[in-house]
Amino acid sequence: MPEEQQQKSREGARPTREGRGAQGGDRGGGGGGDRGDRGDRGDRGDRRGGDRGRPEGPPEIELEKLLSDSLYLDNQAHAIVIRMRDMDSGTKSQLRRLYSAVRRAVRAPENERQHEFVMLRARLAYTIARHGLRSLDQIEKLLLQVTRKNDERGYDRFKDLFEAIVAYNE
Repeated sequence: MPEEQQQKSREGARPTREGRGAQGGDRGGGGGGDRGDRGDRGDRGDRRGGDRGRPEGPPEIELEKLLSDSLYLDNQAHAIVIRMRDMDSGTKSQLRRLYSAVRRAVRAPENERQHEFVMLRARLAYTIARHGLRSLDQIEKLLLQVTRKNDERGYDRFKDLFEAIVAYNE
């Protein structure tokens, strides 16, 4: 009889944990719950692993489409701003500061413009890493393409894209 009372008193303490069963899986007490927790950590590990390769992220911005299609530029700007709001805690002032650097780079003399954009890419990479702005990874990749192409039209379209991102983020 005392064993039954102890078991009932233990069961009386469990319902709050077991009540979460539908919401939280097997996170409750006992050995099974521990395995459930390890399984959850495994799930988080899968997400982190997926983030390294970023297969579920948005596709890269295509430079040729950006140069030829204004609506594509607009759609990409919207997508980046939405992603920023979902993922990052970056401030508007950080974005405006980067945009000012883009404008300065575009206005640089032609013989210095590529160097200015290379340095802009370094500044952008630092800002992304420092402030955790993972949503701007696409912009960094696009900036690399633009810099390699070293075309005035590409620099102008990059500036237009960044301007649209700043505008939509307001």
